[in-house]
Amino acid sequence: MYQPLADALRPQTLDDVCGQSHILGENGLLRRIIDSGTIPNMIFYGPSGTGKTTVANIIANRTHRKLCKLNATTASSGDIKEIYAQLDTFLAPHGVLLYLDEIQYFNKKQQQTLLEYIENGKITLIASTTENPYFYVYNAILSRSTVFEFKPVPAGDAEKAIARAVRALEKQNGVTASVEDGVLSYIAQACGGDIRKAMNAVELLFSASPRKDGAVTLTLSDAKQITQRSAMRYDRAGDEHYDDLSALMKSIRGSDPDAAIHYLARFLEAGDLPSACRRILCSACEDIGLAYPQAIAIVKACVDSALQLGLPEARLPLADAVILLATAPKSNSGCIAIDRAIHDVKTGKTGNIPRQLQNVHADGTGFEREQGYLYPHNFPHAWVRQQYLPDEIKDRRYYEYGDNKTEQAAKRYWDEIKK
Repeated sequence: MYQPLADALRPQTLDDVCGQSHILGENGLLRRIIDSGTIPNMIFYGPSGTGKTTVANIIANRTHRKLCKLNATTASSGDIKEIYAQLDTFLAPHGVLLYLDEIQYFNKKQQQTLLEYIENGKITLIASTTENPYFYVYNAILSRSTVFEFKPVPAGDAEKAIARAVRALEKQNGVTASVEDGVLSYIAQACGGDIRKAMNAVELLFSASPRKDGAVTLTLSDAKQITQRSAMRYDRAGDEHYDDLSALMKSIRGSDPDAAIHYLARFLEAGDLPSACRRILCSACEDIGLAYPQAIAIVKACVDSALQLGLPEARLPLADAVILLATAPKSNSGCIAIDRAIHDVKTGKTGNIPRQLQNVHADGTGFEREQGYLYPHNFPHAWVRQQYLPDEIKDRRYYEYGDNKTEQAAKRYWDEIKK
């Protein structure tokens, strides 16, 4: 029976687990917990192929507990009840370690049912999720669990696992592998921190490579074809999507064109034009704003061009837009001003609109009275002093001129007129 290479080479000890040194290293918290033998309820959070299931298997072996595996995409509350029925029998004399994969797919009612069975400690829960558990896991379960984050495996650690896989396949197939320079490092980099992807790529590469006289040659060109696009980690509704959005905008705000263009490339490679365009337009208004007002119109033109062109040509105007924004002077004075004004409106700091600003046509018959509005264009420099804000907040200041050439020039102009 066929067994995937990733499963056949699954580590049996913590020392063999790739990456996760921050929790499984010599002084890592998770390692110390496992070594103590007292296993609490835990939630493993991180991307696929980073060792969550492997560590759960190791914990079960170390604690001599029966490991029951369920996947929340197909499991039901009835499955959990069946596991509970095994307690205190010869099937599970030391209790059950329940590994629940993708717990985020359990609804609130199912998670509440699960809570009932982990309360007395006979079932120890290890749940895994690729989504942020603080968004998707029921608070009562979170309060009874310790969350450990599993991170993408560094390329250096992945390369060691890939070399081990090649040796295993040599032994399994009775051949000698000749590996071109750069093959292992390329697969390690292209797998995007996912060891399962790396193992699958090696297995496929080994199967596709020609054999001659008991030898097989693994070429770099084949490795590139097999691993194309495999390094992408992107989910339009998941954490990676929002992390990429945040990183793109913060890189523009931080005036780092190299980082900004990198995060744009992630969106382009995933084919997600709308998300990138929306974030770039937002950044033009929020972060560059009045320091370079023309940027808003330029970026809008770039976005329109990108949407009309489509990929792959859309990368050109969007790249121009991102680099323009990242290297432009920055000002969030407009953003601050509108947020201050919205805060006042939300908290009831409004008041009646001054009489001179009201619509004269709104007066009913018999209630007409002098409005007193002064038309600015009838005065020098099209400005005249009069009250525009309601009496209750007439001295409120929302906008402060930004410390940049454009806004300071406007400030000097109006200071001279309004003096």
